[in-house]
Amino acid sequence: MSTRSFLVPEALQAYLTGHSSGVDEVARSLIAETQALDGPSGMQVSAEQGQLLGLLTRLVGARHAVEVGTFTGFSALCIARNLAEGGRLTCCDVSEQWTAIGRRHWALAGVEDRIDLRIAPAAETLAALPDVPVDLCFLDADKGGYATYWDLLVPRMRPGGLLLVDNVLWSGRILDDPEDSADTLALRTFNDKVAVDDRVDVVVLALFDGLTFAVKR
Repeated sequence: MSTRSFLVPEALQAYLTGHSSGVDEVARSLIAETQALDGPSGMQVSAEQGQLLGLLTRLVGARHAVEVGTFTGFSALCIARNLAEGGRLTCCDVSEQWTAIGRRHWALAGVEDRIDLRIAPAAETLAALPDVPVDLCFLDADKGGYATYWDLLVPRMRPGGLLLVDNVLWSGRILDDPEDSADTLALRTFNDKVAVDDRVDVVVLALFDGLTFAVKR
């Protein structure tokens, strides 16, 4: 699991980490188990990004949150812990294998009752969401699906609701990908779409792998 932005030198990242609140034993266990996976460990957000997700959840007073792309569940853990009283997080993923790691750690953290994990194509889950305004959404799934998920989520957000989208700079390949991979092309199209969407106010920040903040008007 990457613990730093591709834009931040390692020494500076160490300083930033050293001056931020740490994560607890359950979160450290989840991070360690994810790091030990063969191949896909880099799909999980860093500890610092998880902490930011938790702070933002608390700041907007989120009671109804949605996550698209859960993997081993660290970001879900951070969001669920910071929901307002009675809050619920709907998680969309297609893998029983990876989310099982999250389920164990959610139980250890005492937040499993706040998380509704749906194992199904995310577009189907989002289309079937109840008619309850969403306060916060975190989108971190297959890049080719971003535009579809966006169009399903934005109408469901409450005014002032916060949408967060990960990997929008794609380790710099958003500007310079010699292969013009399908994911790069999808992200370019998505970023252009969001920039002119008059339903939201948007800022794209060079945090982690690029993070879009959008607030529903």
